[in-house]
Amino acid sequence: MSDAVAPFRPALPVVMSALAGYVDTAGFLALQGLFTAHVTGNFVTLGATLVLGTTGAISKLMALPTFCVAIIAARLVASELRARGRAPLRLLLTVKLGLLTVGGALAIWLGPFHNGDSWQALLTGMTLVTAMAIQNAVHRVHLGAAPPSTLMTGNTTQIMLDLADLWRGETADRAIMTARLRKMGLAVGAFALAALFPGQRVVFRRTARAGGDQPCPQPARASHVALVVKTRRLSPREILGLLAPREPNARFLSTADDRS
Repeated sequence: MSDAVAPFRPALPVVMSALAGYVDTAGFLALQGLFTAHVTGNFVTLGATLVLGTTGAISKLMALPTFCVAIIAARLVASELRARGRAPLRLLLTVKLGLLTVGGALAIWLGPFHNGDSWQALLTGMTLVTAMAIQNAVHRVHLGAAPPSTLMTGNTTQIMLDLADLWRGETADRAIMTARLRKMGLAVGAFALAALFPGQRVVFRRTARAGGDQPCPQPARASHVALVVKTRRLSPREILGLLAPREPNARFLSTADDRS
């Protein structure tokens, strides 16, 4: 049976882009430069790690095979579910939610991670990599009409190409370009906005100590929002309200202050 591409639902791809921006930035800050949502950046940070002699080389080497195995597993599970007449999208999103919940809990209990190659950092990082690999597979197969939720370089390139064509006065595909700009602009904006949240944690850590704060696994909550909007229509304000940070998650991030 061929893969069925779900119709474009703006809320779900936007939430997934926001989730990718948050998890990718949080992972980079907390796990010694590990990108959890995509593999390209890990090649760059691996080279920097080897040159500078910092920790995290093992996690970056493990990220690619972990990412690949997770996508293969998601594909096999989805194919088996379809063969049994069941829709795989909801189950895959639920599995991703569970993995992000576990990853958030591990980060809270085992962090901060001063050594990116410790078993604590590897376990937390590969759990988050697996979750985001499932998101990439889900988006590729089931949300093909939506812009990628983790690859902002391609989205930004297409946005600039469309803007240039509109500037030149292209009219043949004007409606198509306008619709594409809206979709990709939402994806890039959501990714960038959510990427600011982990930075807020770093600022908080520099101005307060973790004695009285209550950590909250934000990636898991954002993934829960993705499950909610799959079946409900939410306004942009409602989505931002669900995604906005509530309690400072100081232990999730490791900063220079922790080393003092």
